[in-house]
Amino acid sequence: MTDSAVAARYGRTPADRRRRAIVAIVAAAGVLVVVVAWVVWVGVFSPTASIDTRDTGYVTRADSTVDIRFEVTTEPGTPVSCALQALNESFAIVGWKIVELPPGDDRTRAFVENVRVTEPAVTGLIYRCWLT
Repeated sequence: MTDSAVAARYGRTPADRRRRAIVAIVAAAGVLVVVVAWVVWVGVFSPTASIDTRDTGYVTRADSTVDIRFEVTTEPGTPVSCALQALNESFAIVGWKIVELPPGDDRTRAFVENVRVTEPAVTGLIYRCWLT
């Protein structure tokens, strides 16, 4: 048996090498297109709005409510919603309220929200805020 017959039998001919090289180039080009499309999508089309929150304090009012003071920083004109929670001394949630904050002209705005509780609370906090 000759070397060329063995090469043809096991797929080692020049035509097979070219076919494998073409498949590898096409696969690499496909991966490159996907990566470039993802970079463009994330870099150009992703939203630039962000939000930052800060708890500034709380005041317990009797045994039935807590006033939660907090600040929200975002781009002016962006509506925001926040979930507020009141906790008891065991860190169990005893009060919960979702508030919708209207768009404002200032970047940082301060709010005070009253949250009703089921038992005496020892603190009031922001749970989470999100852009709406």
